[in-house]
Amino acid sequence: MKELKKAKGWLIIMMLLFLIVTGASVYFIYAISLLNGIENTLRFIVSVVVVMIWLLTLRSYIRSLKKRKISKYIPRIILSIIYVVILIVIGGFIIKTYSKVDNLTSSHDLYSTSIVTLKSNKVDSIKDMNNKKIGRITDETSVEGYTIPEEIIDKNNLKNKIEDYDTYTDLLDALLNEKIDYVFLPTDYVAMFSSIETYAEIGNTTKIIYTQTKEVKAEKKAGSNLKEPFTILLMGVDSEQEDVRTASYNGDSLMLITFNPKTLSSTILSIPRDTYVPIACMKNQRKNKITHAAWQGESCMINTIQNFTGITIDYYVKINFKGVVKLVDSLGGIEVDVPLGFCEQDSDRNFGNLQCVEAGHQVLNGEQALAWARHRKSAGFDDFVRGQNQQLVVKGILNQLKNVRSLDTVYELMDTLGNNMQTNMTTNEILSLYNIGKDVIIKAADTPMEELLSMQRLYISGSDAYIYDYDPRSGQGTRMNLYNFVPYEESLQAVIDAMKVNLGLKEPKMIKEFSFDINEPYEETIIGKMNKGTTGINLLPDFSGDTEAIVRSWGSRYGFTVAVKQVASSRAKGTVISQSIPAKTDMEYVKSITINVSNGAGATRPKDDDEDKKETPKPTQTPDDGEDDVVKPTPTPTPDPTPPSEPTLPPEIDPSA
Repeated sequence: MKELKKAKGWLIIMMLLFLIVTGASVYFIYAISLLNGIENTLRFIVSVVVVMIWLLTLRSYIRSLKKRKISKYIPRIILSIIYVVILIVIGGFIIKTYSKVDNLTSSHDLYSTSIVTLKSNKVDSIKDMNNKKIGRITDETSVEGYTIPEEIIDKNNLKNKIEDYDTYTDLLDALLNEKIDYVFLPTDYVAMFSSIETYAEIGNTTKIIYTQTKEVKAEKKAGSNLKEPFTILLMGVDSEQEDVRTASYNGDSLMLITFNPKTLSSTILSIPRDTYVPIACMKNQRKNKITHAAWQGESCMINTIQNFTGITIDYYVKINFKGVVKLVDSLGGIEVDVPLGFCEQDSDRNFGNLQCVEAGHQVLNGEQALAWARHRKSAGFDDFVRGQNQQLVVKGILNQLKNVRSLDTVYELMDTLGNNMQTNMTTNEILSLYNIGKDVIIKAADTPMEELLSMQRLYISGSDAYIYDYDPRSGQGTRMNLYNFVPYEESLQAVIDAMKVNLGLKEPKMIKEFSFDINEPYEETIIGKMNKGTTGINLLPDFSGDTEAIVRSWGSRYGFTVAVKQVASSRAKGTVISQSIPAKTDMEYVKSITINVSNGAGATRPKDDDEDKKETPKPTQTPDDGEDDVVKPTPTPTPDPTPPSEPTLPPEIDPSA
């Protein structure tokens, strides 16, 4: 009887252990099934082996139970425990890794809208707003500018009159000029707009009285293996916060990367933040600095760059600059060649903790790498040099990734990216990068990453221009002369062609001639880099002091009508006194202009120098709105046409002339 009870005890243990083996097997097969697109054949074989072992275990347990020999139970129990531990440990590592990767793909975007008023307003609560006017933007597709404001109105049963405006800057102007009492703005509006001179003090002159946030499910494409060439837009966000899920931001760094997994070749294009382009989400796609497209979120930026280049953007990655610091430090630094020494503020914009780097080959830590990627103030640095340095930082990070061997380091990198990065790539698409990474790591054991990946640096050349930010057709704009970078059409086309070749959309041109000088060092050819080119834009001159005939000649050439008002003036008869549209306005937007012309009444003597001063109101010249800018290009005014005996048509104006 005693032996029978003992046998029953072992029977229960064996049955429980078999259930555990069954559960562990299912857990393991589920874990490897998550790795879609990775070693599919190997995963299938492993799954079959696990099922076969389970069947053998079942058969072995049944045979042991029939014989009821305790001596047969113990070895099988020990082997089963070891097998279960192996399955659970490996399955656990796989699921943990998958969850880390899944954390890189944000399922929701975070939007936040606030009701803003002047600090002089004594109202501090939404309940005390009474029936004062509230401004919002008209774009019904904007979550922060329209959707959340509608929810705030409904939730709080607001009866205020709503005034609609086309842009956030129009809202700010209306608030600052006290045309309205309250406005709906993105909560981080100070960071977004305070770098523009007109709004430099909005942090001190305005206040938030109510804030509401909303999470919106991020749009994702169906997952697929990245076997075909693709493009990635890398957006660097210069923010003091680590959460990059917010929709509105300043696009401080923009890199468009194409990658061909078949050839392991890539192109990297840094797009200057002040590039003058049509903004997809602005009314009539008004031209502006490309960084301002970020005010309406990733979709506006992506559509703007797609329209600008004609290249379809498959994926985007938005990373906080603070995340770069942690990423580089997690890798133990990056090895780079620094051409010029410099000093720059730290990641917190603190000049009390300057990051100084000497020229030469060295290993940079996270703070130094970020400082190098940001810097453009010293002699020898500018926005373009900064773009090239950012590319070198990316290359340094990629080159260092091949040395990662520790699983703990991998998890640390994933945690860093998960907290500081946002992308529209699905988990399966990120996992598909494994196959590319495996090929690269195998081949990169003794080969520098930049040589193996064949990275082609691209460069947009262009000219500096101060352009009056105003569209007479819609009345939109800050009405200030802002610094812009106008790309050369030839440079842009060369860059676009290079990207299309790498994407397999265009056949490469065959090089039939090659020459070199053994006495001169080889320099890498940077596609798109040139000293001269065509900008394709024309700026409205300052006509004051010219004749009516000169203005009409410009109107005839550039397709705008001219209305004339005769005014009493001591100027010579027929002299232009002022114009309705300020100088330096993009003439693409000028359809008509009104000029005030002297009728000669009261002219008693030739005008002297004082009388010859321009009477057309001029906006204050405002430099580049990047708050980290110190050295600015000197603006050169657009040449006014010289009055000929018979009006001659002016040549196309280069804004840098």
